[in-house]
Amino acid sequence: MAEAERIIGTPDVPEPDAPEPDVPGPGGAGQEAAGPDAARPDTPGPAQDAPDGAGPGESAEERPRGKRRLTVLFVVAVLAYLLDLVSKTIVVAKLEHHPPVKVIGDLLQFDAIRNAGAAFGLGSAYTVIFTIVAASVIVVIVRLARKLYSAPWAVALGLLLGGALGNLTDRIFRSPSAFQGEVVDFIRPAHFAVFNLADSAIVCGGILIVLLSFRGLDPDGTVHKD
Repeated sequence: MAEAERIIGTPDVPEPDAPEPDVPGPGGAGQEAAGPDAARPDTPGPAQDAPDGAGPGESAEERPRGKRRLTVLFVVAVLAYLLDLVSKTIVVAKLEHHPPVKVIGDLLQFDAIRNAGAAFGLGSAYTVIFTIVAASVIVVIVRLARKLYSAPWAVALGLLLGGALGNLTDRIFRSPSAFQGEVVDFIRPAHFAVFNLADSAIVCGGILIVLLSFRGLDPDGTVHKD
């Protein structure tokens, strides 16, 4: 029997597969031990909300406070414009080509004249240039109104806007021609140039802007210290 097995041979019996060795991944052996949570990217924490009304990177102290003052600006501008327009209409109808009217003796008179120059009769040879300047001032004020949160600044800009519109209306619609019209002036103080209510509004608005700037108050309602 042993001789027969030697001649025929013993059938091969497959050996059981050996277990494959563990291959460490890119993160090393410690990654498998850390568990599935270790492979997740870090979850960002809750974002810190910016204060209401503040833009990106804008602190609470830097952002404007309160509501926009567009209503104040346009109400002041409309009142200044209407007062100037009505006064000029009356002056042209009642005072032009008539002797001056004494209001306070010789200290203050109403005397209708036509002015081709700027405020107080300056630069009568540059009517078209002053027309362009007035239109540019109006555009700048309207653009600045988008950032207007200060009531005093709204009053100041409203006076400037109403006065500029009043004189610009004369430049466009009065004789001798469009955009070269002469402005109606009628307020004549003693020893001073003749002017109108639009000029007064512009001067008052400019003075108010200077005062606000000295106080450090910006149009957006913030206060800065030099």
